[in-house]
Amino acid sequence: MLATMTHEPSDDPRREPHASPRVSTGIDGLDAILSGGLPEGFMYAVQGDPGVGKTTIGLQFLRAGMAQGQRVLYMSLAHPARELDVIARSHGWSIDGMPIHEFSAVEASDQLTREQTVFSAEEIEFGEMADTLIAAIDAARPDRIVIDAVEQLRLLSDRPQRYRRQLLLLKRALDDLDCCTTLFLADMPTANDHELESMVHGVIQLERRASSFSSVFRRLQVTKGRAMVYLDGYHTFRILTGGVVVYPRVRDTRAVRYDEWRTASSGIAELDALLGGGLEHGTTALLVGATGTGKSVVVTRYAIAAAERGDRVAIFMTDERRETFVRRAAGLSMDVAHHVEAGTLALEQVDLSDLPHGAFAEAVRAAVEDEGATVVILDSLTGYLCAMEEEGTLTNQVHELLAYLSDRGVLTILSMTESGFVGGSGTIVPLDISHFVDTVVLLRRFEEAGRVQRAITVIKKRNGAHDHSVRELRLDGSGITIGDPLSQFARVLAGDPQPHDAGAHMSDDAR
Repeated sequence: MLATMTHEPSDDPRREPHASPRVSTGIDGLDAILSGGLPEGFMYAVQGDPGVGKTTIGLQFLRAGMAQGQRVLYMSLAHPARELDVIARSHGWSIDGMPIHEFSAVEASDQLTREQTVFSAEEIEFGEMADTLIAAIDAARPDRIVIDAVEQLRLLSDRPQRYRRQLLLLKRALDDLDCCTTLFLADMPTANDHELESMVHGVIQLERRASSFSSVFRRLQVTKGRAMVYLDGYHTFRILTGGVVVYPRVRDTRAVRYDEWRTASSGIAELDALLGGGLEHGTTALLVGATGTGKSVVVTRYAIAAAERGDRVAIFMTDERRETFVRRAAGLSMDVAHHVEAGTLALEQVDLSDLPHGAFAEAVRAAVEDEGATVVILDSLTGYLCAMEEEGTLTNQVHELLAYLSDRGVLTILSMTESGFVGGSGTIVPLDISHFVDTVVLLRRFEEAGRVQRAITVIKKRNGAHDHSVRELRLDGSGITIGDPLSQFARVLAGDPQPHDAGAHMSDDAR
């Protein structure tokens, strides 16, 4: 049975016919990754470099147990109890009543008023330390234990074989407790140090990485889970006031997929005609062009039209202030503020200085599942991609998010800026996602009679036919106007427009 399991969460109990009851970690996002929590009564390792959040996770795990009336035990080999108290207070927590057995070289006068046992690790042998741990566990008979940090035991062991033997003795003592769930907090293992990983039922690894663009971001993955169903891959998380917050990868595992393909109109007949009638729900449209070509205006037009139909719209802005967005739209006869007040349109200004990918994906998920958004707009994808530039799996993350939205029947509209002010041949975009979007609309500038004009065309549409002509796009106080095909020009999309008659002469000369 285990050979056929997949590591995707499911609410269907048939996926785990002999699964143990789940124990909440105290972290909703992590529980979701683990299909409801950790199987009860086993041992798990939480590994990561110093400062990544292991102790915070350990405290959250025990606090969740205390909230359920369970017996808990924090066995600290690395931190004095007063330091754990400081960590807890930084999150607004109280750990009064949490038994903390401190196995470290501290003075008895440093004890908090809670029950503790103080030992000096420098004065006892490894075997005595292990025996003391086992005795403390046997006396407390807890439902949940955190042992922080287990590598301190290795420092007291003179050889790997003895360390492993003592870990097995500790495991045996824990196995003798009925339904006791244990977290071992440990540093990342070295190449030849996998004794703990081989012994435990599951392993969660935490990482902390720095970005040149935004703040430090953290991620985790489940690297081992015996007979467990879990969502694999990396998931970002943050340490906020109040504890660790985990953002699972967005993945839709529903059996039924959206297949209605309801058409969404922009409210402008000429623009809809260019797109073969409009854009379809369950698809993704990408608008590409240089700065100032009108991308944001076009996506706003679709947002207003959707809100007027009664659809709920969520717009995520990365390049523009909320106030600027509203005023610009008003100047083009699009009343965004009215729909925001009515609750049919949500404007979210995304802070790129502190944006884990998972946090953004979670905001999108909440807009769709909690707020009922059927149209999601990201203006622009360029700013978001720049913030995520150092994540090697960026393309896959964007693809997963768009696939999730498509399965939910959401119309997704993205704008992306080409480099430079003019656009055209030779310009680049931060990431080529054109192969997994359904519609691509290209916007360009061109010069005519000493004036800068705009052009628009549709270069890809998977769902149905579309107009292949290049048309003028005019923006003024009355809104958007789509002009006639620019039949008098050639090479408009290349950024080097030429009169058609001049191109004909050149062809004649060439012949």
